[in-house]
Amino acid sequence: MCGIVGVFGTPYSFQEVYQGLLLLQHRGQDAAGILSFDYDSKEFHHYKDLGLISDVFSPEILAGFSGHMSIAHTRYSTIGPNESKQPKNQIDKKRDIQPMMINYPFGIGMVHNGNIVNYYELKKYLSEEKDRHLFTRNDLEALINLLSDGLSERSKTTFSFDQLQLSILNIFERARGGFSVLGLLADKGLFAFRDPHGLRPLILGERVLTEEEKVAHPKHFGKSYCLASESNALNFLGYTPVRDLEPGEILFISDMGEIYSSAIYSKLKKITPKSCMFEWVYFANPESVLEERSVYSARLDFGKNLALEVQALIDSGVIAPDIVVPIPETSRVAAISLSETLKIPYREVLIKNRYIQRSFILNTPESRKRAVQLKLTAIASEIEGKNILLLDDSIVRGTTSKRIIEMVKEAGAKEVYFATTCPPIKFPCYYGVDFPDPKELVASSRTIDEVAEYLGADKLIYLSEEATKKSIGIKGNGENLCMACINGCYPVDVSSAKVFQDMRSFHRE
Repeated sequence: MCGIVGVFGTPYSFQEVYQGLLLLQHRGQDAAGILSFDYDSKEFHHYKDLGLISDVFSPEILAGFSGHMSIAHTRYSTIGPNESKQPKNQIDKKRDIQPMMINYPFGIGMVHNGNIVNYYELKKYLSEEKDRHLFTRNDLEALINLLSDGLSERSKTTFSFDQLQLSILNIFERARGGFSVLGLLADKGLFAFRDPHGLRPLILGERVLTEEEKVAHPKHFGKSYCLASESNALNFLGYTPVRDLEPGEILFISDMGEIYSSAIYSKLKKITPKSCMFEWVYFANPESVLEERSVYSARLDFGKNLALEVQALIDSGVIAPDIVVPIPETSRVAAISLSETLKIPYREVLIKNRYIQRSFILNTPESRKRAVQLKLTAIASEIEGKNILLLDDSIVRGTTSKRIIEMVKEAGAKEVYFATTCPPIKFPCYYGVDFPDPKELVASSRTIDEVAEYLGADKLIYLSEEATKKSIGIKGNGENLCMACINGCYPVDVSSAKVFQDMRSFHRE
């Protein structure tokens, strides 16, 4: 899972994608990059590096950008070596960072959020059939080469939206996975597309240019457009969200500010939309709205619906919680509604060090364990002698949950019950969330009681699958959600997943 943002139409596009990227930092903390195109100088401006966004881009670096269309990316690595195994050579460390570029035809730059399951098949196809050698292990490079190949065949002297559309439709036919893509075509415009199932989010916004912007760029079009992984970035930048791109939609904003769009592929193929439920559970910022559903409101409903299941255990005498305690940060909203519904006091007795990364998206068990020890401290005076109902958004590998339960018991808790607003994660994700190996999933081969014993919890309570669908509440009555990690029903072909998983394990060992 990564964060992407693109802006077209303002001479300060590079400043806006930088600011928008800061609002998406929670989606990836490994690396960041920006690419802009200046119509006046006919030049790309590009910079990327390892690290947090604010560390990668100094004021001096940002001052080197210009152009009224830009794209940007913040990376959460789901492929390639982890930090403990990366080579010392800085070039090798940085080669997978986005944006990526290719010079023919026109000059293309791209960023994406997601995973291509059959990446290694595409890599072989591009090498053997198209004589294209890939220099990185980032699956975006396969997509940009597929697009380049398609445009090279169709656009030798001219360019049209139809030619772009046919080239991207070829990607839809060949690439299997979940992906949202933003790109720049030199002298042509900005394009975007979303995978045919809509697994990864992408939202379009617009705003009227200020007088200052109009003066700064006399060839303005009156409006500026922004596309981003989440609506919170649009809101911060002053863009009015227009809509989510449809599954399989291809959108192009021309150098004249004209918008072209087509979403016919998914309709013709009768593909059911499948938004990733983990966006509402964990990844998305609570301020964001995805698929017309507020993330904050969905998390409130997670807590309310979970309260019904917890209340049944209280009524039967199985548990007797004294306080409800959220595990910072994502579960806080649900914990409030859980507490209110149960009429049990809400207490924040786990204090977070805000300078530590989200432990789920760290690459190794050792790094996650160290992060947990650094990022949380327990207030023993409020815990000692009490029955504690801990609430977290999900349990993936169990490393974080196990350590937190140990910490709360060490602080003097009488009993510790652990509740989560996500059903048991039993199956790998191959579409952009970093758990493609079932051996890493604590619930994949254990019953709920066995998971509770492993974690050291006196009772473990999961939100049910049906309650999860009800809480998210997007159109389709839950049928429009991808819950493959919960139920094993993969909407996109994962027959190539074994190779994907083996290669990921090889690079991470």
